[in-house]
Amino acid sequence: MTERRTVHRSARTGAAALLAVGLGLLAACGDQQAGAPVTSSSTPSSTPSGSVTATSGDELTVVVDDGTGKQTTWTLTCADGVVGGDHPDAQNACDAIAGAKAPWAPVPKDMACTQVYGGAQTATVTGTWRGEQVDARYARNDGCQIARWDRIAPLLQPGTPVTTRSRGAS
Repeated sequence: MTERRTVHRSARTGAAALLAVGLGLLAACGDQQAGAPVTSSSTPSSTPSGSVTATSGDELTVVVDDGTGKQTTWTLTCADGVVGGDHPDAQNACDAIAGAKAPWAPVPKDMACTQVYGGAQTATVTGTWRGEQVDARYARNDGCQIARWDRIAPLLQPGTPVTTRSRGAS
């Protein structure tokens, strides 16, 4: 009888450890990104309203497919505190990407991601950000991709507020 209890206790302990590791990976899914983040010696500046804007040379083209094949294209300029382009929520979009941690970095190929489907929407962002070339693709086909999309949601979904989550806070 003692041997049987030991086996059950070991199995429960192993299952609990496996569950803890799985939850840890799930929690890290949205925050851990690989690839070289776009960096520069320039830093964001604050406007009188307290919002963050980027520095010179930030010109992006955003193409969003709503999942049915309908594509919308916007341009966005965030340069030296001046926001422009035809993006319908340009200031909010500039604030979101300026505050996001590695907004263009892809999800690592070996990242364990939840198999949650967030929709058929896709997006492509190209151009220049902080003096570096950008060519990033976004989707909502798993938990990691959804978290990546959400970090810059104001850019991809105008009208979405800049939140702590969209800034990539841990």
